[in-house]
Amino acid sequence: MSRQRLCGVGLLLLGAVAVLVLRLLVDRDPLSGDISLAWPEPAWRGLRLHAALAGAALGGALALSGTLLQASLRNVLAAPSLLGVASGAGLGVMAVLYVAHVSGMHASSGMWTLGAFIGAMGALLLVLQLGRRDGWPDAVTTILAGVIVATMASAGMVLLQGLVPEGLRGRFLAWAMGTVPELPEPGLLWSTVALLGVAGIVAFLGAARLDALLLSEDTAITIGAQPERVRTLCLLAAGLLTACAVALAGPLAFVGLVAPHMARRLLGSGHRLLVPGSVLAGIVLVVGADALRQVLDLGAGRLPVGVLTTLIGGPAFLVLLRRAMRGSHAAL
Repeated sequence: MSRQRLCGVGLLLLGAVAVLVLRLLVDRDPLSGDISLAWPEPAWRGLRLHAALAGAALGGALALSGTLLQASLRNVLAAPSLLGVASGAGLGVMAVLYVAHVSGMHASSGMWTLGAFIGAMGALLLVLQLGRRDGWPDAVTTILAGVIVATMASAGMVLLQGLVPEGLRGRFLAWAMGTVPELPEPGLLWSTVALLGVAGIVAFLGAARLDALLLSEDTAITIGAQPERVRTLCLLAAGLLTACAVALAGPLAFVGLVAPHMARRLLGSGHRLLVPGSVLAGIVLVVGADALRQVLDLGAGRLPVGVLTTLIGGPAFLVLLRRAMRGSHAAL
């Protein structure tokens, strides 16, 4: 490992530890608005610990999902939010909650996750079908299809919000804006952590096969990389990771896009380092944004963390899109 990449790993690891500690220490007095750094009192220590763990699980899951999507589609702009996967998962969750409300049932965390997974995979398959050109998803067409599907799914979420009573509507809206929970549902939280751990280990051990996906199809088949099988597993894992993250905290935009690119700039494109680096970058983004929102008060309460990730990721997406379009024009 070169010195530059070693420094990159250390920087990401240090950043992840720093934001986790900061999330535990940062505090704002609700009366005076004064900001302080102190170890939390026992009464709310558990809330901060759970928020830090949930933020780390969310950031890691969305970042790994983005990394797998970018590798499997050979598209640097692929991400759960841009391909409509996150919005599809959100629509699935809201549909489950709406059906549970109408029928008087209790929507368990398993039902949330199942609805999110069905919505995520349905949106992903639709986008891939719409984005095909000559048998393969075209980079720009796929992104445009993803934006359209995401918009339609978001409209469906707004429709469901209008069909429920006021109290449940407020819960829908707060969840849809993206919020790292301080009291996450234990089963859903630990399922997300376990899935992230398993998917991360498998992706790390299969880094060579992920690298082979970046080659041409014929070359990958020639070297025995089994690209179709690996690509299918990547898409399934990305959909399930996104589903768990969305069910836990709502659709957080751009984390799955920005985190892999942060790691790629520091560590290169080899997946042996890119997989763990992306997870660390995702933790830095989500937990860092959650810590930042604790000290931001615009007069109407704290901003949802989804707003901050969008403000960070939106400009980054425009820069990446401009680079991708320049590259496509140069290829012509």
